[in-house]
This record gives sequence, C-alpha cells and structure tokens, in this order.
Amino acid sequence: MRPTAKLRTLLNSGRITVAPGAYDGLSARLVEQAGFPAIYASGGAIARSVGVPDLGLLSMSAIADRFAAMADVVGVPIIADADTGYGNALNAQAAARAFERARIAAFHLEDQTFPKKCGHYDDKSIVPTKEMVQKLKAVRDALHDADFVVIARTDAIAVEGFSAALDRAAAYLEAGADVSFVEAPTSEAEIAAIAKRLPGWKLINMFEGGKTPLLPVSRLQELGYQLVIIPSDTQRAAIKAMQRVLATIAHDGSAAAMRGDMVSFAEREAIVDTASYLVRGREYAP
Repeated sequence: MRPTAKLRTLLNSGRITVAPGAYDGLSARLVEQAGFPAIYASGGAIARSVGVPDLGLLSMSAIADRFAAMADVVGVPIIADADTGYGNALNAQAAARAFERARIAAFHLEDQTFPKKCGHYDDKSIVPTKEMVQKLKAVRDALHDADFVVIARTDAIAVEGFSAALDRAAAYLEAGADVSFVEAPTSEAEIAAIAKRLPGWKLINMFEGGKTPLLPVSRLQELGYQLVIIPSDTQRAAIKAMQRVLATIAHDGSAAAMRGDMVSFAEREAIVDTASYLVRGREYAP
C-alpha cells in the first residue's frame, strides 16, 4: 500500500494517530521500531541537525533530500513540514512535486511570511488569507497522487487572534486542504473550540515547553482530533544524552560509566539492519 493510502487509512480508522518527530533515517527508524504508525518529519529538527536555527535557512531541495533518505528506511507514512512552501505559489508547487517524489504521505503548509519562524516563537507575520488560499490550490493542482494528504497550518492566533485563526483554517479547508492545523493554542478551551468549530480531520502539535498545554492523547481523541505530532522531543532527548556522554568522556577519558545508558554495539547494528545490508550486498556483488 502506498504511504499516502496508509495515512488515509489511519485518518479514517476512528483512532487518533500519534506521530513523534524524526529528522534523519536513524531517528525515523527508531520511531517506527517503537511501534508508532506514522512519523513526523520536523523541519525545525532537520535544521538543527545541521547546526542552524529554525528560520527557513535550508533550501527546499536539501529538505526534500532528507525526506527521501528517511522514506527509504521506513515503512510507515511520513508527515512532513513544508514550511511556507519556500516562497510563492509557484515555489510551493515545486516543493509539492519534490516532496511527492520523496515518497512522503503528507505535508503541512503554513501561512507565515517567508522566511518563517518556529510556530512557538513571538513576532511572527502572516500572509493574507487570499494568498494562502491560492497557494493551497496551486499545491493541490501540482500533486499527482489523489491520496496525498495536504495539511493547512495557520499561525494566526498570535498575530490576528483566535477567532481569525479559525476563519483562516475554514477558508483553507474550502481551498482543498484535507486537514486543518491551528498552531499554538494556549489553553484547553481553545484546543476544544478548534475541534468543535472546524470540520473534517484536525492535527494538533504537542511538545514539552511550548505555548500549548499538554493534554492526554485520549482527551485529544475525545475532543475530535485525528493527528498528534510531537516534533522535537526526540531530538531534545538526544541532545541531552549526547551532552551527558561527552561530559563523561571529558571527565573520565571514556564513556564506561554510562555503559548502561547506551545501546550495545550489536543493538546499534540491529537498528540499521547491518546484517541484511551485507546479505544484499553479497547478492548483488559481481
């Protein structure tokens, strides 16, 4: 089954789907091996993985290459971050085609101005509703796979207010988006109101330390959400773990004291399926 069809099956299942964040092939594999049915490919985490902030600094082609590398090593659908589409409607069309070729199942497009900022930063700016509507229509026209899931994200709460954000999200659904994503609600009441007032499938962003209060997945399903993304917690945990092991090496000269906090050599090789790669290599060798 194509990744797009897999994701639509999940959305139609009546059960909420949790998609933890990943930013490379290894982290994507770990999410899949943990039993999650979908992966969220975080643009911010990908930016940080190359040492730059989440300010739209990476090119569309660099992001598409990373998505393709992730899709190569997992079997569950990937929901990707397309930022603003990297420019105007024509840029967004090019991004849609590139991401479709990368075999992702969905992406969200946001209504911030380009270059964008992280959705939980202050001092954001957004494009007119009409411009975003045109961009969504252009993206839908560019896609070949009718099952590809287009997610429309609005960052309007912090700029125009809560009611305006809901109006924008409704307009984006009318323009052809499959899923609405109202970024950074600041209370459970707002989270509930989004689910109540917007039709169709809805996505919510949940991560530790953001502007949105963390609610149990069961509560989010009860309210009417179909997708939960957790973009950066995996990367933040990885950063903390690397800092700890580096501090141990600096102090002790080795990481022996952290042996219990690291996977073994064999476990590491199993994650990336080294044995299968070696077998395939022998099969194809001249």
